[in-house]
Amino acid sequence: MRFLPEPPPSSLHPTRTGLLLVNLGTPDAPTASAVRRYLAEFLSDPRVVEIPRLVWLPILYGLVLTLRPRDAAARYASVWTPEGSPLLAWSRRQAEALSRALSDRGLVVEVALAMRYGNPSLEAAIASLRETGCERILVLPLYPQYAASTTAAVSDAVGACLARLRNVPEVRFVRDFHADPGYIEAMAIRILDFWRSNGRGQKLVLSFHGLPKRSIALGDPYHEQCLETGRLLAERLGLYAEQVEITFQSRFGAAEWLQPYTEPRLKELAKSGVSDVDVFCPGFVADCIETLEEIAMQGKEAFLLAGGRQLRYIDALNDSPAWIGALADLAGRHMQGWTTRSEARQPTDAAHAAVLLQRKNDKTPATDR
Repeated sequence: MRFLPEPPPSSLHPTRTGLLLVNLGTPDAPTASAVRRYLAEFLSDPRVVEIPRLVWLPILYGLVLTLRPRDAAARYASVWTPEGSPLLAWSRRQAEALSRALSDRGLVVEVALAMRYGNPSLEAAIASLRETGCERILVLPLYPQYAASTTAAVSDAVGACLARLRNVPEVRFVRDFHADPGYIEAMAIRILDFWRSNGRGQKLVLSFHGLPKRSIALGDPYHEQCLETGRLLAERLGLYAEQVEITFQSRFGAAEWLQPYTEPRLKELAKSGVSDVDVFCPGFVADCIETLEEIAMQGKEAFLLAGGRQLRYIDALNDSPAWIGALADLAGRHMQGWTTRSEARQPTDAAHAAVLLQRKNDKTPATDR
């Protein structure tokens, strides 16, 4: 195996702790060619599409990557910002805000952002942490609910990156945080702030990303974790069961996915006489094409055409103070036992032991030997 070159040991970089935030990914530009590159990486991952390679790859390269990029590029263009894709822009802001929050707590932690697919790549982010002297890295996938196609895909990729290093750092991994009190509270604050400013709709629809039912049958806890998140959030908001709907969006392919599907359910609500709905997406901690285009645009249009009067999309957590605080708490708990205070002010473990031994000797009465 060929190992990646690493910077030589240097006293300029004492052992440090790194925090690697990982989200799904995005094309580099809202163009058909950029989307094609992104989808080729994303949809060729066997964690994402669990179809035998001999069957799937001809379909992917012969059909999907021929027909889908142009349409997807137009969708990305509809939500693109001067900073690039919304997902990348918000994820960068989250990483920057989290770095400041940890620093304000007196913690010295190098924060890096990576995308599982596309840029910035996991390999580049891990390399940047290693270059700053990080010998301990906490990997925090920004997926609240665990699924093999998301969280495990990050684990696979991190493992592949580490397999190419000779000097492998200590690594910890956040598996999920679907019931984390800080996460639940941050969502509740986001929704309550929206209602205080805009009033409340007749229904709150909590739309999670969908997953093939087969994935649940194979052992993914994703569905039950989504339901638990929805239950905890509804309880925190003081809502009755009939005031909340849990749905699933972003279905791809012909297989049966988790139901109810978001857009058809929005149409049903409108036809049943529900005129005003608010939609929030708990599984997306940063706004992206799935929230801004699929829900705030397509979902709204479908609801209005079916007879609804108003669909209001509630922004994702993004860089809201409550969410950044919750992220800092979550990371802090998982980094317990690691030295995250300023190494400039703290001796290493070996040096500390030597100091304690010297102090003990200093206090020992002189005796004849």
